[in-house]
This record gives sequence, structure tokens and C-alpha cells, in this order.
Amino acid sequence: MRIAQVAPLMESVPPKLYGGTERVVNYLTESLVQQGCDVTLFASGDSQTSAKLVAGAERAFRLDPSVKDPLPHHIMMLDQVRRRADEFDIIHFHVDFLHFPHFRDIADRTVTTQHGRLDLPDLWPIHHAFPMMPQVSISDHQRQPLPSQRWMKTIYHGLPLDLHRPDPSCSRDYLAFLGRLCADKRPDRAIEIARRSGIPLKIAAKVDKADEEYFDSEIRPLLDGPLVEFVGEISEAEKAPFLSGAKAVLFPIDWPEPFGLVMIEAMACGTPVIAWPLGSVPEILEEGLTGSLVESLDQAVAAVDRLDQFDAERIRQRFETRFSAERMTRDYLAVYRELSDLENPVEAPLAAE
Repeated sequence: MRIAQVAPLMESVPPKLYGGTERVVNYLTESLVQQGCDVTLFASGDSQTSAKLVAGAERAFRLDPSVKDPLPHHIMMLDQVRRRADEFDIIHFHVDFLHFPHFRDIADRTVTTQHGRLDLPDLWPIHHAFPMMPQVSISDHQRQPLPSQRWMKTIYHGLPLDLHRPDPSCSRDYLAFLGRLCADKRPDRAIEIARRSGIPLKIAAKVDKADEEYFDSEIRPLLDGPLVEFVGEISEAEKAPFLSGAKAVLFPIDWPEPFGLVMIEAMACGTPVIAWPLGSVPEILEEGLTGSLVESLDQAVAAVDRLDQFDAERIRQRFETRFSAERMTRDYLAVYRELSDLENPVEAPLAAE
């Protein structure tokens, strides 16, 4: 099967540091190549891939201060994809809705994974203008604001099984916050939970330009007190020891999370998650098995006191069963086959786990 993967240009594939969508595109692309698919990746030129790389820009925009507006560059990349559309059986988009007008006439040869929130009012008109576009949601909750769209399937993200593993040498003596420092992620809640629990908190997080004012006014003053260490943004290689050393990952979000890679990264390391049950969270976490769902700071502090009930090996097993890249790839291949109606798209289909 000839497959095009079309990634955003803000981060490379895979990202050098933070970047959820591009990371998932990388895991899926590499897994498809391993399964014998002919894959072309449209992404920034500094991406690293086993697929055929077509550069939509010289380098990721996050690392290119000369790029002020990413939209023209994305439009030019999509024009490249459109001109080469006949070379592919399936074109898999990860760029929200930007391609809808240009690919509506070949909609059945495309699929779009929606990676962001879909409850914003401005999204309703564009999605309802293009009901023919096949789409994949990354959680059942994510698609609720747009129930009448052409949803093919909900496909949860997955990670390579050997990417992160529990490190038995780690002491698991702190709480962890991983991801992006913004109001939606509520790092202030994480800090209060740690201080009320009397357990150190390590914050490994990115501060986007858009969030600098929030960080400076709301979070930076909280870092001066006891028990809190701001580590900053960490690389992929640093995640396993960081997560394996934690008693739990705090995920105190205050928004409709579409998926939440941090949760399954923690699970891969055998680390439980304490989270507010918003968005996808109740679909991803299993109460008492891989984490605790809480609705207040008091409940979160009580959940910290119960962390000894969790077993790292069982958490890891649930990760392997539900959130592997192999499972994710199987799910996408099923969608590709349904759309393309090819008889034998892959010579060696993935074995069932």
C-alpha cells in the first residue's frame, strides 16, 4: 500500500523536544514502514524517518525565527501533496482542516486524524462544510462536539513498546508534572498537591511563547517555595528515568483533553497517574489500576496517600495491551483498507497481541 503521511511543520518528525502530533506521526510512520508499506512523509526537512521524506519547509518552524506565519508554508506543502495525489492509495493528514477544500473530490482516498480539541465555535462551520471528509478521532470524547461528521473510528495513540520502560533502579520518591506549562494544564494544582502531600514535585515542561505571561505571573512565583523543582523541557531519552523515578504523574487538567500522551508515557514506565476526569481521561485511565480520577485538590491529596496500592508491572501490562504503536498501526491499516478497498495492501499484517 502506498501511503502519504502529512505532518504539521511546527516541529520536526520526531520532535527534538516537545511535540505531541509530530511524535505520533513518527511512531505511525516507522511502524508502517516496518510492516512493508511504501510510505512518503511530508514534513519539515530536518525530520528523521525511514520513509521517503518530502520537505515542506527547510526546518521546523519552532527552530526557524524567520518564519512569522506558518500558514503560507503549509498551503504550499499541501499543494505538493495534491499534485502528487495519484502516487498514493491513501493520504493521511494530521493538519487539522487545512486540506479540506483541495481534497474534497478525492475524499475517499484520504483520512484525517484530528489531534486537537473540537469544541471551539469557529470549527463548526468548516467541518460542516466538508462532511464528506473521512476522519479519525483520538478519543470518543473528542468527537462529541461534531457527532455528524464522517468518523471512521476512534484510534487511541500508541507508543513503541521499547521506547520507555520501568527503571527498577529508580527510587520513586517524588511527584512529576510533564508536558506544557499553560493554564489548561493547571501546574498550580500540581504544586499545591505536592505541598499539601509533603512530597517533592519535579516539573519537566515547556513554556511556549503564548504562555510566557501566564508562567511569569502565575507559576514562577510558586516555584520559590519548598518541595518544587522546575526541571524545564526534557528530551525523549530523558523521559523514562524521569517518569520511572516518580511515585505518580500529576495530570490536573482544566480543559477537554483530546488524548494526553503524558498518561500513556507514564503507564509505559509503570507509573500511576492522578488526573481530573475531563476529556479523554476516563477513557485512558483505569481507576485503581493505572491511575486515580479525582475532582478536587482534597481528593488528589488523598489519592497520593494511596499510591502504594499500584503495581508497576500491572500498569506496564495495561500499557502494552492498550497503547502500543503496533495496535495503533493495526487500527489505522484497517481504516486504510476500508477506504482504499485494496485486496492485499500489506504483505505481512501485524499479528494480534
